[in-house]
Amino acid sequence: MTSRIPDLARITLALLLFLVAWGLLHVGFYERDQIVDTPVYESYGEAIEAGQVPYRDFAIEYPPGALPMFVLPALADSDFRVAFEWLMALCGGGIVVAVALAGRRLGFGFGTLAFVALSPLAIGSVILTRFDLWPAMLVSFALAALVHDRLRLGHGLLGAAIAAKLYPAVLLPLTVAYVWRRRGRRDALACAALSVGVPLAVYLPFAVLAPEGVADSVGRQLSRPLQIESLGSALLLTAHDLFGTGVEMHSSHGSQNLIGTSADVLAVALSVAQVAVLVWLWVRFARARENPSPAMLAVYAATAVTAFVALGKVLSPQFLIWLVPVVVLARRWSANAMLAAALVLTQLWFPFRYWDLVRELDQRVSWLVLARDLVLVALVATLARAVREPARESTRSA
Repeated sequence: MTSRIPDLARITLALLLFLVAWGLLHVGFYERDQIVDTPVYESYGEAIEAGQVPYRDFAIEYPPGALPMFVLPALADSDFRVAFEWLMALCGGGIVVAVALAGRRLGFGFGTLAFVALSPLAIGSVILTRFDLWPAMLVSFALAALVHDRLRLGHGLLGAAIAAKLYPAVLLPLTVAYVWRRRGRRDALACAALSVGVPLAVYLPFAVLAPEGVADSVGRQLSRPLQIESLGSALLLTAHDLFGTGVEMHSSHGSQNLIGTSADVLAVALSVAQVAVLVWLWVRFARARENPSPAMLAVYAATAVTAFVALGKVLSPQFLIWLVPVVVLARRWSANAMLAAALVLTQLWFPFRYWDLVRELDQRVSWLVLARDLVLVALVATLARAVREPARESTRSA
């Protein structure tokens, strides 16, 4: 199939593929040994439905922009998990539409759209029980608006995404610089105000009612230790397998983590590398000789989000959901192939063998985790090389 298919037909066909993929997640091996977060979400939704105030009456680690994803299924007449999955399916379909809209400007064909539509099969059952499709959808529509020069709309949506989950903030220096270079300082400041003002407005009522609870929520995210699935943990586990070095696992912050001096040092080293790569990208983009094009913004955005995930001290399987709709916008099949490999490698051990890793430090699983993490680092390197290339003109491709 090629891009000669009319836009509406392409989107419709892609949505049908997505629904097929979503349906297949409910049969066969996808149903086995799931690790779910929906009971936690349900407790939040029921507490809010009962009149309790988040951050004040009960602790919650997520930003307030995530709350609709917990409240809406709680208000539904059906089972919470069923309602939640339908809500996530709507968000996933929204991502397909947003990527298709961006593709009209960036110039990629139906093959890329089909990759996005079928990606749930590679991500696995984790996509059903995490709310990450919500911020990923908001980011997708923000980037679609930006590449179509709907700059204020794009920054408003980006602000909403930051209010739902903090990771989209890594895109803000890029998008503001994009507007500054194309439209000037005044428009850039207005767009920045939108992206900062939206999450501030969402946070403000809770900050007034429960300042300590909001501070604890943000601090909880920033103070997380080295998660067992991160690159740093994978290196420590590999050293344990090869040389017998000691490792210590501890559960906290809603995850399983490695602790101790080596883990602390690697957590700091990863954070420094993560920030260094992001700052390099922001500065390089802002100081580029050529006027930034939509294609150039897309490549830098893909690189920034991927670097944030791959080099983070926390790397949960659901973080890979963030990558699909941004990596494809870079229009590199090598990058898409690496992303697909990372998704499949994750599914080889999560969720089926995750507890083998945690309880027994299973060598096979630890090597699979290392392989997945190294593929993500290779993906960062591939995208980083792409930012050095001259911006591609928008051309239709298969």
